[in-house]
Amino acid sequence: MTTVQITLPDQLAQEAKQAGLLSGAALEKLLREQLQAKRQDKFFEALSRMEQTAEPAMMSPEELADEIRIMREARRTQASR
Repeated sequence: MTTVQITLPDQLAQEAKQAGLLSGAALEKLLREQLQAKRQDKFFEALSRMEQTAEPAMMSPEELADEIRIMREARRTQASR
């Protein structure tokens, strides 16, 4: 368990204390909510970046088969070493 000490303006500290926001459980809940919100923000930022990225051209079935063949040959070569 970690102990954290914070400095707040007196009025804010009093209001937070009266609202029950300075208890360990309340602070833990607030921090967890903020961490979740930040994770969600990062997720949606990543989605936005993905939407802006051009999709690669589709491969034909023949091109895909060639890539698979090349990959399998490379694996066989590595396995035989």
